[in-house]
Amino acid sequence: MTKSISIKLARPVCAAAAVVAVACLPAVATAQTPPAPARMVQAQPKQKPAAPVTAPQVPTAQTPTTQGLAAAKTSGGDDVVARVGDTNISADDLRAHIAALGPREQAALSQDPALLSQVVRALLANRLVLQEVVTKKWDQQPNVAAQLERARESALAELYLQSVSTPPAGFPNDDELQKVYDANRAAFAMPRQYQLSQIFVAMPREADKATEDKAKKKLDDIQKKLKAPGADFAAILGADGDGKGSGDLGWLPEPQIIPELRTQIAGLPKGTITEPVRLDDGWHILKLLDTKAAYTRSLPEVRDQLIQQIRTERATALRRAYLAELLKQHPPVLNELALSNLLDGSRK
Repeated sequence: MTKSISIKLARPVCAAAAVVAVACLPAVATAQTPPAPARMVQAQPKQKPAAPVTAPQVPTAQTPTTQGLAAAKTSGGDDVVARVGDTNISADDLRAHIAALGPREQAALSQDPALLSQVVRALLANRLVLQEVVTKKWDQQPNVAAQLERARESALAELYLQSVSTPPAGFPNDDELQKVYDANRAAFAMPRQYQLSQIFVAMPREADKATEDKAKKKLDDIQKKLKAPGADFAAILGADGDGKGSGDLGWLPEPQIIPELRTQIAGLPKGTITEPVRLDDGWHILKLLDTKAAYTRSLPEVRDQLIQQIRTERATALRRAYLAELLKQHPPVLNELALSNLLDGSRK
């Protein structure tokens, strides 16, 4: 019997540096199932993604501090790719840092090379912080030194556990991959999707009569425009829609659309405009631009993500097995009385 695997949504993973976090790249979407249902009450406008890293800006190549940077060399002879003050980041430094990132962060960098500058800025900030640490001998304080030793021990243990729990390079093979896909086929089902555009007229339930009358008049005007011959939904949307609630909603899986709106668009032909739908925040008028029928993603579509998921779960199982065997060979002995006294003392 083929063991099913849990198909999970990918989450952002931040790469930690010795002192401060140096990069937190957006994860590449590896979900095999549609996103969790969410209420589509107000359409959110499309926004440019926020920069994944906030770090001090590196002076531009035109400023005096970086003139001649392209020709600069580090003591190792490698090209300097960035500098702030007397702190350099070499190409080797950057390559080593990227190599230490997780597969999701590396995939994000390969898909959006512009993120590389964010990584470099964060590395420079980290170097500056480390300079401060050394200058002030902050790391030599007894409590800090003790924390650093504990962090070092934890990091060493984690790195070693990773080394003994990494699956073989050829795992899973094609037969194993096919069996897992077949056993989890339902997880790759994609629901029907709707491409929608919306005109929204804000009118909260608790609105006073003046606000309600104003919104109702605006809604009546919009409906008259929409029913006029040759009406242009997009133009009316731009002229009469209320702020962030109006606009192109893009492709939405059916389960993400709240029932009141879903019933209005179900079975409609493309290009159809719904009647106004009253929700708690106001009136919603939808135009159905297109639909996609429900389907199951094929193995080639999900291959890379599925391999990563299988390897992750195998690594987790190998880690647990290794730790269990280690504890079996060296059974721990706990002084329950001392532990109880310790807890009692901490409560006082």
